[in-house]
Amino acid sequence: MGKIIAAVLTTVLICTLTLAALYILIAATEYVTSIGSMPLRTVAVGAEIVLGVVVLLGTVWVGTHLAVRIFGPKSPKPQSTPDGAAH
Repeated sequence: MGKIIAAVLTTVLICTLTLAALYILIAATEYVTSIGSMPLRTVAVGAEIVLGVVVLLGTVWVGTHLAVRIFGPKSPKPQSTPDGAAH
């Protein structure tokens, strides 16, 4: 039951993060295209590309990290030898 709730919350979180990232990038694109100076606009487009890559890769990383935390294998218990000592 706990994994199901965590999976649903993770899905909602990742969708929200992705939509927020897209909203920020669209707002940045509208701002960048309104810049009048061509050299400044060129720098702003480069910065926007870097921002987009970082933000979208960040959302993918968060989603993957949470999925592995929820569904990944738990750490194995230490094996014991016949004399009772753990390795």
